[in-house]
Amino acid sequence: MTEFYTKYSPEQIAKIGNTVVFLANKIESISKTKILKLLYILDELSIRKSGLPFLNLKYKVWKFGPVSEDIFIELSSSPTILKGFIKHAPNAEGKITINPLVEFNDDEFSQNDLDLLDFVTEKFGKQTAKELISYTHRQQSPWYNTAKENAILELLENETISNSEFIIDLSKLISHDERKIKLYKDYLEYH
Repeated sequence: MTEFYTKYSPEQIAKIGNTVVFLANKIESISKTKILKLLYILDELSIRKSGLPFLNLKYKVWKFGPVSEDIFIELSSSPTILKGFIKHAPNAEGKITINPLVEFNDDEFSQNDLDLLDFVTEKFGKQTAKELISYTHRQQSPWYNTAKENAILELLENETISNSEFIIDLSKLISHDERKIKLYKDYLEYH
C-alpha cells in the first residue's frame, strides 16, 4: 500500500474485494464506473436501511461520482489492495472490464449484507453506467446536496472541473433518526 491509501484492515479488504468479486460474477462485462456506482449504492442503501455502512468507504464529489478514490485507483491500474481478488481484462469490444480471480467468499458478510447485495444487483445490475450516474446524481441525493452546498454543482455539470476533495457525509441520510445516528456513530468509533 502507498501512503495515499486509507489504511484498511485485512477484514475490510476481504469485504471490499469479495463485494467486487460478487458484482463481477453477477454482472457480465462489468466496468470500473459501474462497480464504483454499485459500491456507493450499497453504502447509501445500507445506511438508509439500518444506520450501518456496507463498506464504509469515503466518497468524494466527482463529475461521475460519488467516487471512492482508493477504489477508483484500484480499478484503474494494477490492483494493490485488491490484487488477490480481481484483474483487468478487455471485453469483446476492447473495453476494460473487471474480472474476479477468486470465488466469492461470504465470511465477512452478514445475512443482511448478502440480501442487500442480491437486491442491488437485481435492481441496479442491468442499468448502464450512465443510468447509475444519473441515479447517484438525482436531486437531493447526497452527491447533489454536497456539490450544491460547496458551490461546485454547476462547475461539475458544465465540466469546468472533473473532481473535488469534498467528502460526502452519508450520516445526513439518517439525521432525522436518532437510533440510526447512534448506530452509525458507534460503528465509526469501532471500525
